[in-house]
Amino acid sequence: MHIQIGRFETPHASKYLQQLCKHFAHKVEVAYTPTEGRAALPPGPATLEATETGLTVRLSAKDDAGMGHARAIIDLHLKKFAFREAFEEMVWEPIIAAV
Repeated sequence: MHIQIGRFETPHASKYLQQLCKHFAHKVEVAYTPTEGRAALPPGPATLEATETGLTVRLSAKDDAGMGHARAIIDLHLKKFAFREAFEEMVWEPIIAAV
């Protein structure tokens, strides 16, 4: 299982978390509050956390292709929602899972 964490520094993290989750709920199972969210994206689950300083997204996928797809889903939607902040993409970091 591949895991990556992305971070977007913004004071509007809760707004974007809720926009993402509401949008994804049209196609996949979603649960969220103003500070936490979970979406069953096709490549694997995404968990979101909003704080006063930013939005953190944790993605899981079976392989590199799935991870690329999952990152693209998040980045493309955030680019639309956060256009006023000139958002381009999250800073993604791989997490090494213990075997």
